[in-house]
Amino acid sequence: MNFIEKFQSIVILIAVGVGLFLGQFSIFEKNAETFILPFLLLMLYGLFLTIPLQNLKAAFKNIKFLGTSTVINFVWTPILAWGLGAIFLSNHPALWLGFILFLVTPCTDWYLIFTSIAKGNMSLSTSVLPVNLILQVMLLPVYLFIFAGTMETVGLSTIIESVIFVLFVPFLLANITRYLFNKKKAFLEKKLIPFFAFSQIVFLCLAIIAMFASQGYYLINNLGVIFLILLPLLLFFIINFIAAQTVGKVFKFSYEDTVSLNMTTIARNSPVALAIVVTAFPDQPLIALALIIGPLIELPVLAIVSQSLLRIRKLVK
Repeated sequence: MNFIEKFQSIVILIAVGVGLFLGQFSIFEKNAETFILPFLLLMLYGLFLTIPLQNLKAAFKNIKFLGTSTVINFVWTPILAWGLGAIFLSNHPALWLGFILFLVTPCTDWYLIFTSIAKGNMSLSTSVLPVNLILQVMLLPVYLFIFAGTMETVGLSTIIESVIFVLFVPFLLANITRYLFNKKKAFLEKKLIPFFAFSQIVFLCLAIIAMFASQGYYLINNLGVIFLILLPLLLFFIINFIAAQTVGKVFKFSYEDTVSLNMTTIARNSPVALAIVVTAFPDQPLIALALIIGPLIELPVLAIVSQSLLRIRKLVK
């Protein structure tokens, strides 16, 4: 991990603070919104570029694990997210929607770091990355339509336009890049991909700065809502941790495979949903706020989970 990755949650928090500060000046507040989408598109392009979809078939070598993680991530988790939101956030529909969108997208990057720390099955965790990425790209608009439609927040046409522009365009460009550099793999793998792997968090932070600067005054007057989302998020992490541990025992997964299941069902991928939210809901910053606050809580939780799993490993041995 580079320095920024090690202190990612702190870096994101600093970006939020910088954005809020700049948002108090009218020149930044009026112009910052213009920069949000370009930075997010660059970040997503880098994300799609760094994930090797050609290794997709490797995930199907362990059907039991793939099937289990897929059901938890894409069937159980949306239901759990909706239920927790209904209990704690029903009076705040914008936060509720942001909360759901944060939780229905499994992580495709930093959860590998915590899988490694907890001595999980890295090859297995890596193999399911392309599956998680493809399924969330396909299913996110479905979730958005179902939940946003239920809350009467946005129309179908807006969702379709946002998904096509924000997800499929960078996804397509990333795969075109891989095709064009097929004969120059050394440059692709040693220069281009490492650059975008490093710069993803940079582009994300620049987008966060621009977002908070554009809505700085409004958000400063609504920061109390952060505490509304804290309890349901912690409950989600606890419930999914217990669920993964239980499923691991039922299916007799090894310790390493159970760690991989824990991490892939707890870690979330807010940047993908964030890009759509910025496009589809430009006038509802509280939705985006839920997606930004989520990782600030998630990263310390992943650190605690990885240490807890190591202790479980000692007890088992």
